[in-house]
Amino acid sequence: MADFEAIDALLATASSERTPLPSAEERRRLREGLHLSRAQLAQALGVGPSTVGGWESGRDPSGEVREKYAYFLEGARTKLEAVTENTAAATDAEPGDDEPTEPDSAQAGQTPESHDDDGGGDVLAVAQPCVLCGQPARHQVEGFPQHLDPAECAPAAPASVPAQAEKPAPRTAPRQPAPARKSRPAASGVKVVPVGRRLQAADAPDRIGAAVAAALAEHAGDVEAATAALIKRAIPDAMALLDDTRKGGRYDVVAHPWLPDILRKQTARGADQVWEARPKWSRPELPAGVHEITALDVNGAYLSALKTHLPLGQLEHSTGNHHDRRRAGLHLITPPAWEHDPYLPNPIGNRDEPGPLWVTEPTLRLLLRLSGPKYGMCDPPEIHESWTSGATEGLLEKFRIALKDARDRAISDDDQVTLEYVKAMYSKFVSTLGESNYNRELYRTDWMHLIRAQAFANLWWKAHRAYDEGLMVVRAMGTDELHVTGDWRAVFPEGRGVAEVKVKDTYTVGTDPSAAAEPSPDAS
Repeated sequence: MADFEAIDALLATASSERTPLPSAEERRRLREGLHLSRAQLAQALGVGPSTVGGWESGRDPSGEVREKYAYFLEGARTKLEAVTENTAAATDAEPGDDEPTEPDSAQAGQTPESHDDDGGGDVLAVAQPCVLCGQPARHQVEGFPQHLDPAECAPAAPASVPAQAEKPAPRTAPRQPAPARKSRPAASGVKVVPVGRRLQAADAPDRIGAAVAAALAEHAGDVEAATAALIKRAIPDAMALLDDTRKGGRYDVVAHPWLPDILRKQTARGADQVWEARPKWSRPELPAGVHEITALDVNGAYLSALKTHLPLGQLEHSTGNHHDRRRAGLHLITPPAWEHDPYLPNPIGNRDEPGPLWVTEPTLRLLLRLSGPKYGMCDPPEIHESWTSGATEGLLEKFRIALKDARDRAISDDDQVTLEYVKAMYSKFVSTLGESNYNRELYRTDWMHLIRAQAFANLWWKAHRAYDEGLMVVRAMGTDELHVTGDWRAVFPEGRGVAEVKVKDTYTVGTDPSAAAEPSPDAS
């Protein structure tokens, strides 16, 4: 009877009605109306910022967190309505033109939000220090002051030079970002930091180093136990690092978009319809003679592939034989004929079936480049239809460089714990972007395919470089395996860095014709 009583108690407390939520657009409007960032709301609800982004793109929460989210939204609506009523009452006694007015924003120094066309942020009435360079900025993104135009993002002035106070901006229409201008030589004493390396605020925590130190302390210096514990938590740690590196980012990312059918598995254990162009190629025939072959291992293949054109929002459908370089996604193409298989792999990998197939952005861009006037190795692919969104190549650049720098330090210090931890972070980050129960923060199957395809494309370009420099390419496999003959050290730097290669194996193939022609000692 105890079991039935437990079931009755459960049914008594359960409810068939779910707490109603406003539309996705209204959810975002309520949060932004109070000038709250996604990170602030996520911290209060005990979730990640990308999860809040998913709710504001149409995905609904469930369970207890749904009740908390609904409570916040209702409170935000009540507060905004009260602000609107107070503002309306204040307009009945509007001051004269010569009387100053106080900002009615919920956060001092901010005007009601006005979004730029490039996915920018809020207009600030009073300039605040840019999160990237420290100079006064008049916009903010996700709650962080930032220059929207990279040309305006200059290094902070030396401490010895007192900064001049910014005057409050007049109540006029938001000014447009200044056009890009050529950089000028830096004044003496000012350190110019390239835009691509302006990654995080100076006080950003070393999340990777802190995690390694804590794991070693928890396991009393046991390297194997600490490494196993870090690898086990690699996915949530990678997502936390991604959130850190996205602070002040110029673009919002749709973390849980609606996906077209081509990105859905056809069967429970099957695959979707996207072809990643994974290379599995061996030279069909070798010249006569003995060949000393070196199997090269490409370091950090997936880490390097994080630098690729990734779609920001929900994929949109289009038709026609046209490629927009400002967008990225998936494309149904008829690939061109490939006539170089005797010495170079096919850019679309090994495919037995002819006809159209769905490929990713890196594969399409590789084919378009090879069909161009510089290489002329094939005809252009024919594009039939596409699923794309506005894209940027630097979306994960801060995340990638944070992992790369930690990897470089680990190699320099012979720190195997950090090295294995970082490897698990970026490899599992890629592998769990699809339908995985281990990563609920970011669900972008399209990103998973694009990053993998970029790793394959990077390997193809290494094979082409080897061939172009006079080496004989014997095999190209997966993301990181390239077999060649010849003086490969004159072509590729040797080492453990992401821009270097290391020797995986050496072996000999073929026979010496002269040795086969000599008579054996027993012949008489």
